[in-house]
Amino acid sequence: MPNPLALYIHWPFCVSKCPYCDFNSHVRESVDDAAWRTALLADMAYEAKLTPDRKLTSIFFGGGTPSLMPPSTVAALIDTAAQLWGFADDIEITLEANPSSVEAARFADLATAGVNRVSLGLQSLDDAALAFLGRAHSVAESLNALEIAQRHFDRINIDLIYARPDQTAGQWEQELQRALSFGTDHMSLYQLTIEPGTRFETLVRTGHFIPAAADDAATLYEITQQITSAAAIPAYEISNHARTASESRHNLSYWRYDDYIGIGPGAHGRRLNSATQRHKKPENFLSAVARNMHGISSEEHLDAESRATESLLMGLRLNEGISLDRLSARTGVAADKLLDLAAVDKIAQLGLIQRTGDHVTVTSQGMPLLDAILPQIVNVEVETAA
Repeated sequence: MPNPLALYIHWPFCVSKCPYCDFNSHVRESVDDAAWRTALLADMAYEAKLTPDRKLTSIFFGGGTPSLMPPSTVAALIDTAAQLWGFADDIEITLEANPSSVEAARFADLATAGVNRVSLGLQSLDDAALAFLGRAHSVAESLNALEIAQRHFDRINIDLIYARPDQTAGQWEQELQRALSFGTDHMSLYQLTIEPGTRFETLVRTGHFIPAAADDAATLYEITQQITSAAAIPAYEISNHARTASESRHNLSYWRYDDYIGIGPGAHGRRLNSATQRHKKPENFLSAVARNMHGISSEEHLDAESRATESLLMGLRLNEGISLDRLSARTGVAADKLLDLAAVDKIAQLGLIQRTGDHVTVTSQGMPLLDAILPQIVNVEVETAA
């Protein structure tokens, strides 16, 4: 049976650029919706010809702000995807949305179009924090949007950003407990990071604010794990928490290194042992589709070691860990070539990793240290090949 196939559709436009955001998002005075619908459909059709006889297990509309898309465009993309590939019986179709009143007004039409899961970027439950984060909505507007979403979608994720400057443990605990009271089945809880090229990076460099100290952020991470576990919505990935059987199937496709198609400006894909990337700038993407009937800017064949390394790096983010036997069977790379097993066992003595037979799992204590652990256990020559 073929591996699961996921589809990611990138809508690059936003009303404004958030100061912490390094995603491929763009502000434009106007958007030619008809032109974008045509281009995305063509990009999709190109990929479908390369992946016949596969069924989609998930679709994810990301951005940017895909809740700004006309619901008719969303419907056209979903309907065409069904015709090109066919759907698994329990397909998950997620759309990211800002919790503004304008976008919430579209939720009913988006549900009719076929979206069955929405991811709401609440980001904070404090109005002052929202202003700091450059968000255009208020807490009251967020909660109204969440209420509307809960009427139209069975599955809802909410995003929150913590470890903000001067945020105390008590403040975060109160905010998180309030968020848990909303009863959503999934929460994405991200520590604020200062990404290169963002406005926040400039503000930090020029001394306008000081990010949270690493020790303070680590304390807030521990509080997050304790509170969410007690509320039966534990972490299944570093920043993602879900109730039983409510994990994001689309994101699991990434972390389990299944094939996924990426269309739209800047979208990445992994399919047929190749890595694809689309043109990032919207205008360049449209021009490429007009010339070539696809928006690909680069396509690279991934050798077995590169695929094995990527699979390892993604899989270790999950609390389920990885099976070395499964990884070797899929890529042909032996586990002892990929990993320094002696280093794995040494770190396991510190309680940061568990190795049981062929299965390797990063523990809850090790997960916040994952970036430091990986260089010690992944063989240098394989890591370089990736």
